[in-house]
Amino acid sequence: MEILTVVAPVFAARCSVLVGEDGACVVVDPGAGAGLQVRQLVAARGLTVRAVLVTHGHADHTWDAPALSRDLDVPVVLHAGDAYRLEDPFGTLGVLDPRHDPSGPLAQALRAAGVDVASWRAPESVEPFGAAGSGRTGDVELDLGGVRVVARHAPGHTEGSTLYLVDAGEQDPVVLSGDVLFAGSIGRTDLPGGDDAAMAATLRDVVAALPPASRVLPGHGPATDVATELATNPYLARAR
Repeated sequence: MEILTVVAPVFAARCSVLVGEDGACVVVDPGAGAGLQVRQLVAARGLTVRAVLVTHGHADHTWDAPALSRDLDVPVVLHAGDAYRLEDPFGTLGVLDPRHDPSGPLAQALRAAGVDVASWRAPESVEPFGAAGSGRTGDVELDLGGVRVVARHAPGHTEGSTLYLVDAGEQDPVVLSGDVLFAGSIGRTDLPGGDDAAMAATLRDVVAALPPASRVLPGHGPATDVATELATNPYLARAR
């Protein structure tokens, strides 16, 4: 499967376009400002978007998801544990927006990128998978209009944080890690829904169990691989 990358202007969030057979594709994590780039890319390549997939419900990864969903008549797909976040992108950020109104750091970053902070509308078509509530819910194989990925629940950053394994049948899949794992670091756990113990379990039982040669495409920052993180990432070392 081909993986194309777009970087959103707000918080430099990574948006991936997974291209399957016959021009079908899935857009993963379209953050604020990524939607226009995605539309241009899809048009230039003659692709057909089958779904919008998100690794977790934070607004820097989902802001353009509702508009793409409506305009392209495709669902927004995410773990059930984070579905509630799509109703209130500001109020679920806690310390990043302590007053629960669109005037905190997120709103400032949106305005700096020329995004109207009042433009948010929750998506009309949402297809959750897994189950909300405490505890990891394991793997779900998703067939999104012919584009297949394995969703591996990885809570800790948020309740519904999920790794997406691309070409999961191969020896060394590509891992879209969202804000679970970065090159040399991990996602923060001090926001609402974050959980230190859940993150430690995810790092120990989910991330460390991935094939070492697997390439990792984080939600922010450079790509890495599992072997490098196992050898050098201090958070993984502590969790093991």
